[in-house]
Amino acid sequence: MRKKVTIVGAGNVGATAAHWIAAKELADVVLIDIMEGVPQGKALDLLQAMPIEKRDSHILGTNDYADTANSDIVVITAGIPRKPGMSRDDLLNTNSKIMSDVVGKVTAVSPNCILIIVSNPLDAMAQAAFKQSKFNRERVIGMAGVLDSARFRTFIAEELKVSVENVTAFVLGGHGDTMVPLPRYSTVAGIPITELIPADRLAEIVQRTRDGGAEIVKYLKTGSAYYAPSAAAVEMVEAILKDKKKILPCAAYLQGEYGIEGFYIGVPCKLGSKGLEQIIEIKLTAEEDAALKKSAAAVKELCAVIGV
Repeated sequence: MRKKVTIVGAGNVGATAAHWIAAKELADVVLIDIMEGVPQGKALDLLQAMPIEKRDSHILGTNDYADTANSDIVVITAGIPRKPGMSRDDLLNTNSKIMSDVVGKVTAVSPNCILIIVSNPLDAMAQAAFKQSKFNRERVIGMAGVLDSARFRTFIAEELKVSVENVTAFVLGGHGDTMVPLPRYSTVAGIPITELIPADRLAEIVQRTRDGGAEIVKYLKTGSAYYAPSAAAVEMVEAILKDKKKILPCAAYLQGEYGIEGFYIGVPCKLGSKGLEQIIEIKLTAEEDAALKKSAAAVKELCAVIGV
């Protein structure tokens, strides 16, 4: 029996994630949204691409959560973007209500699924999903670090004019201004980038990574990134469905790891068929540790607003 992945939210991120999953023939996909006709139209369009791509993935668009029953993985991209005049707390409260509603509905029909949270503000939304679902922490994981690390890798590869395949990079911490890129643990063909890029230039690349999402929003003006965020979520989906035991930076609920207790924060995670199978603790310098704690404090603040 083929695996089944539900994607909640048929906007740019959700629909593009469906595209990546179908193109890789990872699973059958259910695309669900409250907008009538939108998931149905996008799913049908994508389904009609399958004969051309020679893929047998089935894609269904729906507004009915009954169609999502028995999903192996549920990727949640639903939520509203911040609008002019809207405070951060307004956005948080609105999106946490949406998250609570969605998680309640998907877990009722897929009680054994693994949740991958993509909605923003990411770490707080993962926390809300974790509390609402009452799942163990292994089955609720946030997507942020894969995307932030991919941006870091892109800029490193461009700077050094090398293949992106040669570049590994880690970005930890919350998804936002307080993220913690780790140049010491970032390499090109095994060589630390600190040996290859001057410190002042590296600092600029780190800052560009932090501003990665904002840079795209500035260009698009009326939207935000979706190709890389959806690809990042699908890398996590693939690692779980194929039981790869792949180590990726993800938002995980910490229970004392890195000296942080009771909050979601980006750390190196091993992903396999059970979801989060291990949190890898790496040694941080005092400066890196302080940056991670600062990031965790920012997440704690957001969680306090929505009471999770």
